[in-house]
Amino acid sequence: MKGRLPGARSALVILTLLNLFNYLDRYVLASLFESLKASELHLSDKQLGALFTAFLVVYMLTSPLFGRLGDRASRPRLLAAGVAIWSLSTALGGFARSFTGLFAARASVGIGEAAYGTIAPALLADSFPKERRGFVFAVFFAAIPVGSALGYVLGGLIDQHFGWRAAFFVAGGPGLLLALLCLLLRDPPRGSQDEPAQAAPVNPGARAAYKRLFSNRAYRLTVAGYAAYTFGLGGVAAWTPSFLERVRGLPKSAATVQFGAIVVATGFVGTFAGGWLGDRLLRRDPQAYLKLSGWTALAAAPAAAVAFFAAGRALPMAGIVMAELLLFASTGPINSVVVNVVSPGDRATAVALSILAIHLFGDVPSPPIMGWISDATGSLQRAFVVVPVAVAVAGAIWLYAARQRDTVISPAG
Repeated sequence: MKGRLPGARSALVILTLLNLFNYLDRYVLASLFESLKASELHLSDKQLGALFTAFLVVYMLTSPLFGRLGDRASRPRLLAAGVAIWSLSTALGGFARSFTGLFAARASVGIGEAAYGTIAPALLADSFPKERRGFVFAVFFAAIPVGSALGYVLGGLIDQHFGWRAAFFVAGGPGLLLALLCLLLRDPPRGSQDEPAQAAPVNPGARAAYKRLFSNRAYRLTVAGYAAYTFGLGGVAAWTPSFLERVRGLPKSAATVQFGAIVVATGFVGTFAGGWLGDRLLRRDPQAYLKLSGWTALAAAPAAAVAFFAAGRALPMAGIVMAELLLFASTGPINSVVVNVVSPGDRATAVALSILAIHLFGDVPSPPIMGWISDATGSLQRAFVVVPVAVAVAGAIWLYAARQRDTVISPAG
């Protein structure tokens, strides 16, 4: 059994902190939807959904480029550049005077996040042994609910007191300084935490790498389920604050703060519980990561239906809590599968291709589709019918993948 490399804990702390700001900058927009709709920009729900998708389009299209760079160049330098770019772009959103200007600013955020999102998981995988990656990724991805919640809460509160432009300034500013932390990271040898056979050098060409990934059924099925999961989760992330305000009748500040509090609590509990349980079950069942992710996703589907379609207020809020808790449980395990089933020399590329696929088929289309349904039917609630369906599809794909012999994830490598 290999041990973690020197500097591994520092890398986990720094990258987790930066991941928190990654998602804060990403989700501050959702807290501003209603203000942007009522502002001088006069945006429709379809345009709001497109704004949420704007950075994701650039994010997914530039991820393959940064994936290949991440498998060959200095990872700390690439990370520093990425953090600086996304932070500056977030702040620039506050200067927008039209839908086009705001769209361009949000799209630019995707360039920086593509550099960070593809490289950080690969660097962590090379810093820790395989049997600890479930928990390591649970820690890293626990920043998602915290950062997302801070985006909702901070954006909502600043918007209420100072306006939506100030929310973009406050969200983007700190990242320009935090980018310097990336330069303190060590760049561990690629494959240093894997078995010799798996860590063997491979053809470095991009075409050869993509060919290996597309021919890897374990990788294909994992990413396919991840795309369906991201479709449902992306819709929830973009539209739930507006849903709570329009459909449930909560005041604007209460809608963002309450949903933010739910995301923090369920994200912490769900993500850490899923990572811890996945690592323990993996000792006895090589398919544990996929099975855990599949069953929790299937269980989240009816909880989501209750959350958005049950009458009253108490039962739907309980449904939101349960659905979020179950969805976050798969975060660590499923991201571990993505890096564990590929060669170390292909990891950043595999993460990049995964990012491209899950966003192209996931949370790039879901917010505008839900916005279009809302505009067409005059009911935001009806748009949420897509959420439980997508989540159930994700669970079914992952459980199917767990039954295939070539998707075994062994803790011993």
